This record gives sequence, structure tokens and C-alpha cells, in this order.
Amino acid sequence: MSVGEAAAQGAARFVKAAEEEKLVDVAFARVDSPFGELLIASTRKGVVQLSLHGYDQNETLEDLAHKVSPRIFEAPGRLDEVRRELDEYFAGKRKSFDLPLDWQLSHGFALRVLKATARIPYGRVSSYREMAEKAGNVRATRAAGNALGGNAIPIIVPCHRVLRTGGGLGGYGGGLPMKEALLKMEGAIL
Repeated sequence: MSVGEAAAQGAARFVKAAEEEKLVDVAFARVDSPFGELLIASTRKGVVQLSLHGYDQNETLEDLAHKVSPRIFEAPGRLDEVRRELDEYFAGKRKSFDLPLDWQLSHGFALRVLKATARIPYGRVSSYREMAEKAGNVRATRAAGNALGGNAIPIIVPCHRVLRTGGGLGGYGGGLPMKEALLKMEGAIL
């Protein structure tokens, strides 16, 4: 056995022991996607963060350490179901996610916007105005856009399905080419 293999086995045993002792508050894994590497993080309640390709993963983990818990471990096995559902989604075999979500990074109006966004069906789109209305304040279109811009769980909470009220794609944390590709994949735009 090489030194690298021994180190990997030792790290795996350490994570397993930490899990068994309930010392892991946030598990994370890196996942390949058609849009580059994603970082997914989960608490015992559910998926808490999905960081798109191009975001600083170390910064994301530091942010989670401050806002959720410093007890963060790379534990890919705990995220196998998330990885499987994302793979199925990108392969066009999954139209909705059956994953528990941990909403603790969102509050108030933003949380209501994101929960309404989570209900937009595959292949359909909505507008920032409609999301503001569903969250309880039809005049808060800009605030709805800000809430979607701060979505900690993109793709799974499909903020890419929300378009500008007057037409056009609007913004997207993964960039407009990614938003357009996701919408085309879902058949929401031609």
C-alpha cells in the first residue's frame, strides 16, 4: 500500500468515526456536472448549499463554517443521493428533486420567495413579479430578484426558471449561458 493510499484510508476512517460520534454538522462533496465542478453541502436536515462552478469553494466552506457550523467534513458518501439525483437531472431522467432541504441560510421574504421558486415545475418558467406576489408582496420584484440571487441551493431550488417580468433571461449566478442551457434542457425555451 502506498503512502497516499494509506493516508486516504486513514482519512476515510476518521470521517466515518466522526460521523458515528455525531461530530459532523456539515458534510460536503465535490460533484462533476456538465457545467463544471459543483460543491454540495448537507446538514442532517438536508441540502444546505450547492455552489456552482466558478465560485470559490474555500470561501463557500468558510461561509458555512461561520453561518452553520465549523464542524465541516468532506464526506462524499453522505451525499450519494444528492449526487445521484443531480446526475439523473443532468441526464434528462429526473424532472424534480426528492431531497430534504435545510433552509437555514434564508429568512423572511427571501425564504418565502425561494420556497415558491422550489414549486415551479420542470419545463415551466415564472417571473420575478410572480415570485414576489407568491411571497406576499407583489411590489417587491427587485427584492425577489435579490432573494433569487442569494439562492444557496441553485438547480435544486430552480431559480434558473425565473425570468424578467418584461421578458428576457434576467440574471443567474452561474452565468446566463448556464441559465439558458438549463432552460433549453428542460424544454422551457427553444
